[in-house]
Amino acid sequence: MSETPFFSSDDLQLLADRNFFQKKISISRKIKHTLEALHIQLALEVGTRTFLAPEDFNLQASQFVKGEHLEHFPYQYLDFPRHFTRQAKFAFRSLFWWGHHVVFALIVEGPLVKQYRTNFFNRFPEITDRHLCLSLSPSLWEWKTGAGLTMDITHQRRSELAAVLDRRTSFKIGRYVPFNDPLAESGEIIQEGLRTFRAILPIISP
Repeated sequence: MSETPFFSSDDLQLLADRNFFQKKISISRKIKHTLEALHIQLALEVGTRTFLAPEDFNLQASQFVKGEHLEHFPYQYLDFPRHFTRQAKFAFRSLFWWGHHVVFALIVEGPLVKQYRTNFFNRFPEITDRHLCLSLSPSLWEWKTGAGLTMDITHQRRSELAAVLDRRTSFKIGRYVPFNDPLAESGEIIQEGLRTFRAILPIISP
């Protein structure tokens, strides 16, 4: 057994701290309400748009998820728009990851990725310098950011981005907002999620 079975005084103090767990419940509710409000705003936006999406894409499909173990930290997210099959993925995920950040991310995989790459570079000026990052991980489910994990989408990095995206059959582009960012403290999270969605539209529009 790697950890001692005995509880330290700090462990016992935390176990007895009802206030801590009540705060966690309260914050989780606020996150849920935030995601629900974002869903309403995204639905209004989606209703005015046409997408380059899989043939059986359902414009109304969405999913709210809450869990405790994303690399040992709690999380809540909204997928909308949402399309997940073995052959193709097309989704916009809004993820609150405790201990890390809020992420708004486009997730794509499958036959249409080649066209998404073409759109990315043909419409490059519309996408760059919007605080977006390309995930460097081959996994779509890596949610950390930083050196070696993500690359800022800027005008100067066009050739580097092209090298990363070359021949990929999937990719993820995200906006990462730390919890100490002024956007979070000022209550701008919903608006930032909507701005991020609009920023990635050139990639997924016909």
